[in-house]
Amino acid sequence: MSHILAIDQGTTSTRAIVFDDQARALATAQTELPQHYPQLGWVEHDPEDIWRDTLATARQAIAEAGVPITAIGITNQRETVIVWDRSDGVAIHPAIVWQDRRTADLCRDLKSDGVEPMVRTRTGLLIDPYFSATKLAWILDAVPDARARAERGELAFGTIESFLLWRLTGGAVHVTDVTNAGRTLLYDIRKQDWDAELCRLFRVPMAMLPAVHDNAHIFGTTSLFGPPIPIAGIAGDQQAALFGQACFAPGMAKATYGTGCFMLLNTGEQAVSSDNRLLTTPAYRIDGRMTYALEGSIFVAGAAIKWLRDGIGVITSASETHDMATEIPDNHGVYMVPAFVGLGAPHWDPDARGAIFGLTLGATQAHLARAALEAVGYQTQDLANAMVADGAAVPAAMRVDGGMAANDWLCQFLADMLRVPVERPVHLETTALGAAFHAGLATGVWSGLDALARTWRQGAVFAPQMAGEARATLIAGWRTAVRRTLSD
Repeated sequence: MSHILAIDQGTTSTRAIVFDDQARALATAQTELPQHYPQLGWVEHDPEDIWRDTLATARQAIAEAGVPITAIGITNQRETVIVWDRSDGVAIHPAIVWQDRRTADLCRDLKSDGVEPMVRTRTGLLIDPYFSATKLAWILDAVPDARARAERGELAFGTIESFLLWRLTGGAVHVTDVTNAGRTLLYDIRKQDWDAELCRLFRVPMAMLPAVHDNAHIFGTTSLFGPPIPIAGIAGDQQAALFGQACFAPGMAKATYGTGCFMLLNTGEQAVSSDNRLLTTPAYRIDGRMTYALEGSIFVAGAAIKWLRDGIGVITSASETHDMATEIPDNHGVYMVPAFVGLGAPHWDPDARGAIFGLTLGATQAHLARAALEAVGYQTQDLANAMVADGAAVPAAMRVDGGMAANDWLCQFLADMLRVPVERPVHLETTALGAAFHAGLATGVWSGLDALARTWRQGAVFAPQMAGEARATLIAGWRTAVRRTLSD
């Protein structure tokens, strides 16, 4: 029997899971990742925290599983930027997290210059602080002599997976995969290569960029956990979740509910351009054959529940929100628009900020909890509408995963808002499983996509139940709240 170690480095935690060749989790280790907010709208991580947590959780999971590891897969929070010195692997600045808004003014300037249509055609993305390029340019400008050192080839750029791979291989490998490269604003997703003109536009020296490979690929080996183990799979977290959910056919869709919510629809070999401010993104590339997806990105989902717990003390545990939402008959007209770090698709408003509407003296903590859950459903429905407007067929079902998907009330509300069945797998750690699948494909643990699809096991199905009039009333209230939140 073969065993894969999946490293899942996320925004708020780092976890490691050992899977067997039946896609069953044998051991899991997880630790929370500290967040740093040095200024309003800024979000940073300490790269050394990420590295230490990665080693610690991997070693713990391997020890608990007690089995030899065949290969390692890595999945990661996307767009988060690290720049490090090639001589010692030490970062020259804290990691700037995908949620960070510090480059909003730069993005506005670029848009006013009229370059966004060209950028969007080549990258499938919008110009927004969310993506990596402006963060990278900011570091090169902010750190003394960084730009000159980058031009001389002394500095390396990477998103989290590249940094971890560099460290795991002792500095021998500086590479990434197509799904992470495709989120930088520097990669032409159709030509499938770094774009020199985009690099000049964002003032990024090409000497600091990693090589780009398929998702299932022998990237390098590490000896930090005993005998050498191949690192054979890498994918950005949302693409890894799509893969782990076995959404291999065009028209299949998944939504992952973690810190944010990300809905991806498989569009096959066609890179579908969106007229509704969705993203066109690589889903995965196997044996040189690219599969694309349409993506809608919601910046805050589980982060709103974390704010209820840590920010204002409404709950002590995320699991409480299920009972709180269930114990009240309706939402009492209370709506939360969780624009704590701006709004993502389809609005793309970096200056919007979170708001709660409809409060009366009859509103309780339960209404706040329910409003946070409902906001996830409304935002997902907005994304689904945008995908249909772009010509995509309504998916036959929505596969869901991530920590919030354990909440039955939320899953039922999603089904009611989307008006399609919501399918929840037996195991919700599909992001880590997707990384394991890629590593297993590259090392022969699984023979192909059909073999992977046979491992997917349905846990629960939530069918739409809400009456149409009630649904329409709720959505109308949500749209009014969003209009009142937008910055322009």
